[in-house]
Amino acid sequence: MASTEQKLKVGVVQVGTPLYNLDKTLEKLEKYVTEASVQQVDLLVFPEAFIGGYPKYSTFGMHLGERTPAGRDEYLKYYSNAIEVPGPVTGHLSALASKANMYLVIGVIEKEAKSGTLFCTAIHIDPTHGLVAKHRKIMPTAQERTVWGLGDGTTLPVVTFERSSTLSARVSSTICWENYVPMLRQHYYNKGTQIYCAPTVDTREVWTSTMTHIALEGRCFVLSANQFMRCKDFPEGHPLPANSNPESIALAGGSMIVTPLGEVLAGPLREREGLLTADIDLDDIIRSKLDMDNSPTGHYSRPDIFRLLVNEAGFQG
Repeated sequence: MASTEQKLKVGVVQVGTPLYNLDKTLEKLEKYVTEASVQQVDLLVFPEAFIGGYPKYSTFGMHLGERTPAGRDEYLKYYSNAIEVPGPVTGHLSALASKANMYLVIGVIEKEAKSGTLFCTAIHIDPTHGLVAKHRKIMPTAQERTVWGLGDGTTLPVVTFERSSTLSARVSSTICWENYVPMLRQHYYNKGTQIYCAPTVDTREVWTSTMTHIALEGRCFVLSANQFMRCKDFPEGHPLPANSNPESIALAGGSMIVTPLGEVLAGPLREREGLLTADIDLDDIIRSKLDMDNSPTGHYSRPDIFRLLVNEAGFQG
């Protein structure tokens, strides 16, 4: 029997957040979803913290042992533009995904109303089922820890996206420097991720090497969406480097799409906004496993030697 075609069109959006303006952020998101829909994209990834924003250069008035009233006011503004998951915005995004017939992975700043905690989160929106999963970043990096809480094992999903009765893909999301946590990567490999989404704001050129390594290591497609912003794109009064030029690049991008054998299909896109797309064949994952299978029972995993324990129940207090 001939095999069923296992092809999808995927895309990554390189775009900066209109910081502290949720309405304009959603307008920008809809613009790129529409553009991708015209190109018949099946699955689209947006950068880390796209909804809510990545407040680069901000300190929120914090120093060791000291906080300022102005910093608390800035945090209030940041909190006010974060979203609840689920909530009204995710409902709006579900309708948008349904209309475009597109699976969306979007970096957001999530606010947990009960605790008041903010999380850097990636949400998964299915065109048929709406909000199907979220992943909270398990370890914010450096000063991010002063404004974002820590995710736990309860939000480490690999979601099955059913494009048709004969075509489906297993999708995961790993945010920015979480990609340097080897056991987290292995967890997703163990769950059989096929489309490994990596929303980020790491715009260093070395990020290309990280994404290529993960594609090769996990024998999966890697889709990395990054932000692009110039200094002039930040709102008036936002902290900026001394003597910065309005045209200076604050976040340079680097979005890309990589195959399970490390071939870069699209990107890295640098120093401008844009949409990258690529046609992928999920059967390439099987082809890549001829010589390395990094799943829980694969011959490269050596389960007779190594075991990975993941607490997906979260903290039991």
